[in-house]
This record gives sequence, structure tokens and C-alpha cells, in this order.
Amino acid sequence: MIWKRSAVLRFYSVCGLLLQAAASKNKMKGSQGQFPLTQNVTVVEGGTAILTCRVDQNDNTSLQWSNPAQQTLYFDDKKALRDNRIELVRASWHELSISVSDVSLSDEGQYTCSLFTMPVKTSKAYLTVLGVPEKPQISGFSSPVMEGDLMQLTCKTSGSKPAADIRWFKNDKEIKDVKYLKEEDANRKTFTVSSTLDFRVDRSDDGAAVICRVDHESLNATPQVAMQVLEIHYTPSVKIIPSTPFPQEGQPLILTCESKGKPLPEPVLWTKDGGELPDPDRMVVSGRELNILFLNKTDNGTYRCEATNTIGQSSAEYVLIVHDPNALAGQAGPDHALIGGIVAVVVFVTLCSIFLLGRYLARHKGTYLTNEAKGAEDAPDADTAIINAEGSQVNAEEKKEYFI
Repeated sequence: MIWKRSAVLRFYSVCGLLLQAAASKNKMKGSQGQFPLTQNVTVVEGGTAILTCRVDQNDNTSLQWSNPAQQTLYFDDKKALRDNRIELVRASWHELSISVSDVSLSDEGQYTCSLFTMPVKTSKAYLTVLGVPEKPQISGFSSPVMEGDLMQLTCKTSGSKPAADIRWFKNDKEIKDVKYLKEEDANRKTFTVSSTLDFRVDRSDDGAAVICRVDHESLNATPQVAMQVLEIHYTPSVKIIPSTPFPQEGQPLILTCESKGKPLPEPVLWTKDGGELPDPDRMVVSGRELNILFLNKTDNGTYRCEATNTIGQSSAEYVLIVHDPNALAGQAGPDHALIGGIVAVVVFVTLCSIFLLGRYLARHKGTYLTNEAKGAEDAPDADTAIINAEGSQVNAEEKKEYFI
């Protein structure tokens, strides 16, 4: 009996072991379809990163997030690391999501999601932190700059990761030929970049806006810019503009001296034929204008306007010729005389053509009559003349007819 009881106990023990092994095998077979899924995350420094780990098939197996230092951040819904920046977003059998706020460059690295099956399965997610470039600064400009000088401007920005790109614009037109320099910062994570622009200035650059633009993926398509407005000093340019193109005797004339320069030119100086204005009573200077009252022939000559600023001096000349109003009135009829002359020539040519055509017709008509009358030259009477004329028709070369 004792032997039988012992045999029964052994049988049940073996059956239990077989059932336990089968159950363990089925559990491992089910765990083979369980894989944690993660994605890499990119975030701007100071922003918030969301780390998500999902499992499509999970039989109540725990999930865990750990940082690059392999410190556990969350085990299911339980917080493991004392960091107020790390919070739970969602915890279930199929998902474990956490957030990291106020992200710094030191948070960058590889984070691990673990699924505690047999064996443990893991998935990696790399957190990339973008360093935001500082507002750029332009250096090298000292006001004012003289026309023709070589200007060198430098734009610089720090703290970008990866290194930022710098572009130059002048009055919204991009300048391509620039120098670029990239240096690693002391933290060995961010970069300082600078760009140098060299160009020779002229008067057209006065008031131009030179812009340094920093492009970086952390700026969300809104670049940072720095602007420098140029101030260029240059010598004056002078031009004299008369109030009328045909000055007439007895009428007034205003000569305007148009001068441009930086700094603005001082009051202009008017002279005539290299000397002072001869008649101050009739020649009045008002600002940049020279007013000459009641023009006469003595006013003829070369008038000069001279403008000066701290950079230099420039001048322009105007030759005045006073016209006689009566002569100008007489010159109003040349068109009629020209038309009359043309008509006379046309009539003359027409009459000559008619005359020559008449002579030509008369000569050819005489030739016809003369040839017809050749038979009557030696005839004693009319009958003989007719006979001679008819006989002459035999010789075709002696009778010619001309038709017009």
C-alpha cells in the first residue's frame, strides 16, 4: 500500500511539472510578439520633450523609461527619479509616455524603454537638443565713411547647435562674396559663427540698410537679424536748371543751382565770366536761385554755380544767350516759306516734264509724216505721187511708222 501511495504522489508531481513547463513555454511564446516601440525626438533648448514607448501586444508586463545615465525615470506609473522637470503623461499596459520640460543641452542623449518580459526587451530613443543662436551683432562700422573707402563689417552670433548660417543683404539684395568662420564654444556643444563682408562704398550707398541674417532650424523659419544703416560722405554734384529754354530780351530768367552732397553743401556761389555779378540790382541771389530781371544783351555770358561742403567742391556752368523777341517772331514763318519753295519746285518740275514730253511727241509725229511724203518729193503731179508712194511700200525698210 505504501508503495502504491508513493507511486501516485510521484505521478501527480510529474504531471504538475509538465503542466508548469507547458504554461511557462506558452508565456514565453506569447512574449515573443511583444516589442516596445519608440521614436527619436528633437527639441529646442528650453522647450519640452515628450518620450513615448508603445507595445502593441502586452500581457500586463511592466514598462520603464531610463535616461542616458541608465537612471530609472518612471517604472509604469511610479516616478523613480526626483526631477521636477520630468512628469508622467500617460501610463497603461500598452503605453508609457513622459515629458521633460525646460530641456537643456545636458539632457541630450539616448533614452531607453524596457519591457520586462523574459528576457527583457528594450528600445532606444535619441533626444536631440538644438542650441538657439544668440541675436547677431554687427561690428566694424564707424560713421561717417568717405566715398571710395573700403568698409569691413563683421556679423557674429554664439550658442547655436548645430552651427548657424549667416547671410548678408544690402537693400534686400543678397551679397554672396563673404567670409565665414565657425568655432566651437567652451562647453564643446555649441558654436560661435562669424561672417565678414568687405566692399568699397560710393554715394549710392548713403542711407543703405546692410542686414546680417542668421538662419537656424531652431528659429522656426523666423531668422534673427541685425541691421546697420550706412552714412557715406561725398563731394557735391551740381547742375544748373534755367526757367526757360529760350531767354528773351525784356523778360525775367531764373537759374536754379541744384546741388547734392553729404554733408549738405553750404550756400552756393554765383559768378559771371569768372567775376562777380555785374548788376546786383537786377541779378538777385535767393538761396540756390539766381533771378535776373529784364534781360538785355549785356547779360550774355557764362554763369557759374559753385557748391562746397567739408569733403570738397564742385561747380557747373550755364551759357546765357539773350534772344531778340522780334527775331524769334520772324523765325516763326520759316515753315511757310519752306512749303512755298517746295510747291514752286514741284510746279517747275511738272511744267518742264510737260514741255519735254510735247517736244518728244512732236518730233516723232513729224518723222511719220515725212516718211509718208517721200513718194511725192519728185512727182510732177498728184497721180504720179500716189503711184510713187504705193511703190515705195515694197521696200519696207524705207517706210517707218511710229505710234505713241
